[in-house]
Amino acid sequence: MFSINSTSVSYTKELGKRFGNILKKGDVIVLSGDLGAGKTMFVSGFLSFYEKENEAASPTFTIVNEHSLKDDLKLFHFDVYRLDFEDEFTAIGGEEFFYQGICIIEWGEKIKDLLPKNFLEIKIQKNNEDINSRTFTFIPHGNRYEKIVEEVFKNENTCSWYIWYKLQCINNWWR
Repeated sequence: MFSINSTSVSYTKELGKRFGNILKKGDVIVLSGDLGAGKTMFVSGFLSFYEKENEAASPTFTIVNEHSLKDDLKLFHFDVYRLDFEDEFTAIGGEEFFYQGICIIEWGEKIKDLLPKNFLEIKIQKNNEDINSRTFTFIPHGNRYEKIVEEVFKNENTCSWYIWYKLQCINNWWR
């Protein structure tokens, strides 16, 4: 688990963009947070890596938006906020998308029992004292996602982050 603060929409988008060259077909990211936390801004940043940031829109009513990224790579951007039951996700064939491209799922905690065993959970929390500030907490489920988080943040300004992160991985391994 690793947390980082974003103090602006542009930095939130930059966080999303960092995942652009790392995520591959079959990768799943779950975004959790209150309305207006920045989930769609994160996706916009991810899409900006592919010069498609203007395509980002929360699929609140359509459930999923499909974006062609490059070659045969696609992003399936889900918003499952309006689903009341996991069966509704299954009924639209949602689980089939997990292996057809990259999946970023807003409100993914609503379908937690349907998620693959390995995925990256990103919790976004608004700061009540600063309207522009958000805390992003990255919770990798599986070795691939631990490596993704490590790769995304390896160039952070401090070496102490890397040491702290490695200690967290070791601590989680012992549990």
